[in-house]
Amino acid sequence: MEFKAVKKAGKVFICGAGPGDPGLATVRAMELVATCDVVLYDRLVSKQIVSQIPAKSEKIYVGRSVGDPTSHQDDTNELMVRHASQGKRVLRLKGGDPFIFGRGAEEAQYLLRKGIKFEIVPGITSAIASPAYAGIPLTHRKHASSVAIVTGHEEQEKDELAVNWKKLAGAVDTIVVLMGIGQLDRICQELKKAGMKKNTKVAIIESGTTEKQRVINGTLHTISRIVNESQLRPPAVIVIGSVAGLGGELAWFSPK
Repeated sequence: MEFKAVKKAGKVFICGAGPGDPGLATVRAMELVATCDVVLYDRLVSKQIVSQIPAKSEKIYVGRSVGDPTSHQDDTNELMVRHASQGKRVLRLKGGDPFIFGRGAEEAQYLLRKGIKFEIVPGITSAIASPAYAGIPLTHRKHASSVAIVTGHEEQEKDELAVNWKKLAGAVDTIVVLMGIGQLDRICQELKKAGMKKNTKVAIIESGTTEKQRVINGTLHTISRIVNESQLRPPAVIVIGSVAGLGGELAWFSPK
């Protein structure tokens, strides 16, 4: 009797690595780091987590910065499919959460079209973690009952902002902006034009949850100038609303 070799089915795990502090990576994420055959990791995955990838695993850096060509994502998609098609367990490791401005859904849709099995593993997004490490609650019984998380990154060829700041200004109590430093002045101008008071509190957390964390405080009217003077650099999370003023009282994390 002859037995045919059965091809092992591969799988891709689209997984969030958390916001920077390796202690905020989930147990599931670290299990996958230790056991997957191939790890495709992003720019914002902490070095401490990357150092935990076993020597037997293939480690591939696929980080993409703002301004990199869109073909970079195509290459990442092809790598996932290629290795999974060979029967390997592939870990697609992303900073933060894969479904919060992480292109996780787009990658899952690509895998679905290619007939590749996948699993989504949530991670702690910097939109929540960075403000928390700065002592800023996004909701508070006396200050904020609603939150919106939006992207500040816009394609350079766009004439209009993708986010409807006019409607957003009066719709929620707290606005959290990811990837917005390059558009900060424009965002502030749009919100003021929409009727938001110029003395609205704004806090910006640079490299949140890490030893490089720095918090810059100001108002909708002053924050752009303060950021320019402080030479703040991404990654950074912007918090707009009265809760941003609570950081001075509740700040608990000392980077040093």
